[in-house]
Amino acid sequence: MLVLHNSQKLQILYKSLEKSIPESIKVYGAIFNIKDKNPFNMEVLVDAWPDYQIVITRPQKQEMKDDQDHYTNTYHIFTKAPDKLEEVLSYSNVISWEQTLQIQGCQEGLDEAIRKVATSKSVQVDYMKTILFIPELPKKHKTSSNDKMELFEVDDDNKEGNFSNMFLDASHAGLVNEHWAFGKNERSLKYIERCLQDFLGFGVLGPERQLVSWIVMEQSCELRMGYTVPKYRHQGNMLQIGYHLEKYLSQKEIPFYFHVADNNEKSLQALNNLGFKICPCGWHQWKCTPKKYC
Repeated sequence: MLVLHNSQKLQILYKSLEKSIPESIKVYGAIFNIKDKNPFNMEVLVDAWPDYQIVITRPQKQEMKDDQDHYTNTYHIFTKAPDKLEEVLSYSNVISWEQTLQIQGCQEGLDEAIRKVATSKSVQVDYMKTILFIPELPKKHKTSSNDKMELFEVDDDNKEGNFSNMFLDASHAGLVNEHWAFGKNERSLKYIERCLQDFLGFGVLGPERQLVSWIVMEQSCELRMGYTVPKYRHQGNMLQIGYHLEKYLSQKEIPFYFHVADNNEKSLQALNNLGFKICPCGWHQWKCTPKKYC
C-alpha cells in the first residue's frame, strides 16, 4: 500500500471518491479533514496510484500509542475490488492486528475479508450494522458574513419555551460521554474531548440553562453521539439541531451524514422529516479485539 502525502493527489482522490458516495462516504469525510489541517493526524493509503482499487484512512503510527484504544485506532475502508481486500488487510503494515481497533465502512462486501483475516490473526470481531443517512440533495444556502450566528437562530416555539442553541466545547465531554451508547469509559471520554476540540459540537439549552440535546462531529465528518435527555424528548430539539446544522454545513461545503439503529424510530422519522435519504449500503463497524485483550 502507498501512503499519499501529496496534497494535489489527495485532492484528486477526494474528487474521485465523490462519485462513489454513499459507499465511500467514510473515507471521503476523513480525507476532507486530512486535507483541512488534519487535526487527528491521519493518513491515506491506496493500493495503487492513480488507478486505485482500495483506499484506507488510519491514524499515523504515533497516534496509536494505546493498544486498547479502539476509538483512536480506527480505520475507514472503501474498495472497488472486494476480492483483493483480504490480501491487503493481512499485511501487518496496513492494519495493526495486535491492537484493539475499529474498522468502519459503508459496504456489505467488506465483511467477509475482515472476518477471514481477523480469524487468521486470532482476533475477535464484534460487528454492527445500522442505517446510513445522507442529505437527499446538496442545498445551496446564502452565505452570511457571520454564518456561525445562523446556528443560533431558533424557532418561535422554542423562544417561547426559553430554549436556546449553543456550541459545545471540551468541557461538555463528560456529559456527552455519560450518555453515548458507544462510550461511558475513560478512553471514550478522551476521544470525545478531542472531537469537541477539533470539530463541531452543537446543542440546545433548556429552560434551566442545562444542555438537553446535542450532537458531535467526528474525524470522518459523521455526526454522532446524538442524545436528548428524556424530560425534553418529543419536543423538536433534535429536529432543530438537524435543521441548523444542515444549513451551516451545506453552506460551508462540509460533508456530513448520520447512522441510526434500525429500532430507533424517533430518530429515523426525524431524519426523514429533514429530507435525508436512507442508503441501501448501510453503515458498518467491526470492533476487532486480539484474544489477549478479550
